[in-house]
Amino acid sequence: MISAPGGCHAVLIQSTARRERLGPPREIYDLPNGNKRLMWPTQPLGEFTTAADIDASGKVVTVRQVLNENEFYKAQIGMWTKKDVLVNFGRPVETSYFPLMKREVWTYRYMEANVWYMMYSFYFDEQGIVRLTQKTPDPLHDPDRRNFATSSDRRQAEKALAWTDREGFCVWTLDRIKAAD
Repeated sequence: MISAPGGCHAVLIQSTARRERLGPPREIYDLPNGNKRLMWPTQPLGEFTTAADIDASGKVVTVRQVLNENEFYKAQIGMWTKKDVLVNFGRPVETSYFPLMKREVWTYRYMEANVWYMMYSFYFDEQGIVRLTQKTPDPLHDPDRRNFATSSDRRQAEKALAWTDREGFCVWTLDRIKAAD
């Protein structure tokens, strides 16, 4: 039995090796049906988040990887809120704000079809409602930038991904970062 923060107790995984690998959940959310969702994200540099839904009696209902296109496509434009996105996918790897669009953006790393490194973004209006989603290649794994993205200084790569120009637009070209530092 694994004890999780918030008094949630769940028999999650029979295998001791798996329990040791996952450790205690890093995120716990209450679901509308009274169940709890326990999450083990690998963000900021990983592409996977394991989620286990636990019913009120502590029984495991489902265990799955939630950062994938099938899960993302369940998001309903004009209906889902920030809370819905948070409960379904956990904390984003990156948040940004585009003042001209008046949109806050939450972005998640994931693997599409277990082959392509991608980023999936949710654009929220001022009321916190999803108005747009977008998927793009993950610049951290761009083959044209392989020497930079695979350098020993991964923090510098993360900083480069989050750089924003003076007008508030996100700049994804990594070549300009050295001049900005």
